[in-house]
Amino acid sequence: MSFFEIHEPEFERFILGNAPVKQLATGFDWVEGPVWFGDAGCLLFSDIPNNRILRWTPGSGITTYREPSHYANGHTRDRQGRLISCEHGKRRVTRTELDGRITVIADSFNGKPLNSPNDVIVACDGGIWFSDPHYGIMTNYEGFAAEQENACVVYRADPETGALDVMVDDMNCPNGLAFSPDEKSLYVADTGRMYSQDARSIRIYDMAGGTPVNGRHFHTISSGCADGIRVDSDGNLWSSAADGVHCIAPDGRFLGKILIPELVSNLCFGGRAKHELYVTATTSLYRITLNRRGTQEP
Repeated sequence: MSFFEIHEPEFERFILGNAPVKQLATGFDWVEGPVWFGDAGCLLFSDIPNNRILRWTPGSGITTYREPSHYANGHTRDRQGRLISCEHGKRRVTRTELDGRITVIADSFNGKPLNSPNDVIVACDGGIWFSDPHYGIMTNYEGFAAEQENACVVYRADPETGALDVMVDDMNCPNGLAFSPDEKSLYVADTGRMYSQDARSIRIYDMAGGTPVNGRHFHTISSGCADGIRVDSDGNLWSSAADGVHCIAPDGRFLGKILIPELVSNLCFGGRAKHELYVTATTSLYRITLNRRGTQEP
């Protein structure tokens, strides 16, 4: 069985022919937000409807990291290695301190509650960037149904004060986020408003003095839509899709795909050399070893 579709010759260099797509765990409801902890040798990810963050450890399998998780979705690590989480239930972004305390980074804008923070990345200056679509408040499946009081945008939170600035406001529902390795570009996946037929695509922005400008179309996923996205050390973008993980070159060319038997929600690089791709896909967690290395998280 082939786990790959090759669309451009360079994609062949990224894959290892004898490395399988391996299902590490299954039986969940809707998994999201994987983040690798190299110093602890484990992966954390969210099982959103079941209100918990799970931990996968090689040799030990699945254990519960946090329950309840306040319907946490996306996660990342900051420059000090602390866990940054987006919580649908409490409509906030939090930081787990090294001693286990929870610090609230942001939960409102202009005096009104955030929608449902979804995905999060941390820039080299420590700024915490997160998307705030409405998915977690539209139904009771991934949080609590509630009125939307703020626009669906991308914010930057000051890591010390939590002060928010709107950085991207030209999308229907911004979702997955990624910086290029040199942080000269920002990628944002637009998954469209729930119950609508909005166009869905990945947009790219030039970074000018810490501000995204010149937003434009970068790539449209051919199967489903882009949700979670990550970049490798050469700047290739790896995106979730309905049929697996798609790889897009920095110039927007579709290079190839990894086939996954479930709808993929998100992904991250991890392992001892950040050469393993961990994939959350509907009810399961998968892993595949690549001839690539990821960036961004410590």
